[in-house]
Amino acid sequence: MSIDLKKEAAREAVKLIKDRSTIGLGAGTTIKHIVDLLKDGIRQGFAVRVMTSSFSTRQLLIESGIEAPDLASGLKPDLYLDGCDQVDEDLNALKSGGGIHTHEKLLASMADRFVIIGDVSKYTEHFDEKFPLVIEAIPEALHFVPAQVQKIFPGSRLVLRTQERTDGAVITRNGNYLFDIWFRKWPPPGEVNSLCKSIPGILETSLFYGIAEKAILAGNVGIRVLEKTRRE
Repeated sequence: MSIDLKKEAAREAVKLIKDRSTIGLGAGTTIKHIVDLLKDGIRQGFAVRVMTSSFSTRQLLIESGIEAPDLASGLKPDLYLDGCDQVDEDLNALKSGGGIHTHEKLLASMADRFVIIGDVSKYTEHFDEKFPLVIEAIPEALHFVPAQVQKIFPGSRLVLRTQERTDGAVITRNGNYLFDIWFRKWPPPGEVNSLCKSIPGILETSLFYGIAEKAILAGNVGIRVLEKTRRE
């Protein structure tokens, strides 16, 4: 019988959630397991409020009877838990799937603690070409931003994200466009972070640089916990 690594990671992450706290959750299967575990705890008297930028997670919270305040409520999460596509040795995380990274990064930055959760396959010493960097750009910068990215990162490939079933670009909840940037070889994350943020018209990137303090990664031989090394 195979081990459900995502469920194991969720079980370990739930141990960090304190009674009567406010937490933030991302999206995905591991997060669904966390919601299920919280639902069980609430039946036994555990109390928690959960903030999320994910529509699907919010629906799960409502169906589970868990209080889900809005991001603009003024509340500050004590803890934010979310998965990623890859996490490197410095706990920089890359997210490229859902296209809601701007709101996810807001929650991660608002929280006292940001912890990445997932299985051990998410870990890499250095980001590779398997996943793109996603940027959210305002419509007025539709042509300007790609041109600037090509100047700064020659050899990179930009793709405007489009709808699979309809003819047109993906529009974020902020009314903006998404570009996937594919690197032949990833530049240093700190360089990517600062240079992309210097381009007018880019709202946010899917690189969570220097925000996470811990990663909980489940494997067949148990839980691996990575913690940020303090550098003097």
